[in-house]
Amino acid sequence: MAVGTARVYDRYCERAAKPMKVLLKAMLNNLFVLLNAPCLLIYFLLRPISRKDELFAGFSQFYSLFPGQYGIYLRRNFYRFTMTHLGQNVVIGFGTLFSHQDIEIGDNVYIGPQCNVGLCKIGAECLIGSGVHILSGSKQHSYREKKPLRNTQGSFLKITIGRNTWIGNQALLMSNVGDDCVIGATVTVTKEVANSFVVVCKAVVDYKINVKIRKKL
Repeated sequence: MAVGTARVYDRYCERAAKPMKVLLKAMLNNLFVLLNAPCLLIYFLLRPISRKDELFAGFSQFYSLFPGQYGIYLRRNFYRFTMTHLGQNVVIGFGTLFSHQDIEIGDNVYIGPQCNVGLCKIGAECLIGSGVHILSGSKQHSYREKKPLRNTQGSFLKITIGRNTWIGNQALLMSNVGDDCVIGATVTVTKEVANSFVVVCKAVVDYKINVKIRKKL
């Protein structure tokens, strides 16, 4: 009887603590909005007279340098006003850079340290490991033009990563990845990966591995 009562009490305490945690996080986010206010003011004053992505990338480099929880809250409460969309409870690690303003990130996404993120849309509940590179497609440079590659004008593609997908450390993405996928560490994705697929190959991925996550794990 005493054990059952203790369990009921523990559950009550857990439920009572959740609203307090939510309230505390909201207060911290509001505090860091105030701390970000000078930089946000400078950003929006410069925006009309600057190239949008270059300005955004410059501020991204600055905000990437803040370590620890302090840095996570600073980045979260800067990008929520400057990206196209930033969801709730997003964690962006130390040293992670964004090169385009038109980025969309869903709720509860974790992006590890030292990632390089181009034009993309990341679904909710995703885990992005350390050192991951998400390119803006595979056609950023044109080999048909008779000029140095750095001066060529390719095209940018918005890469989509579906909900609840896990991208392993140092993976390189140049194409879309579906919902509920696992992309192994160091994998290079050059062609689209469908929903619920596992890719665990070190070679360049130019095919879809027909293994369902729910059967594999």
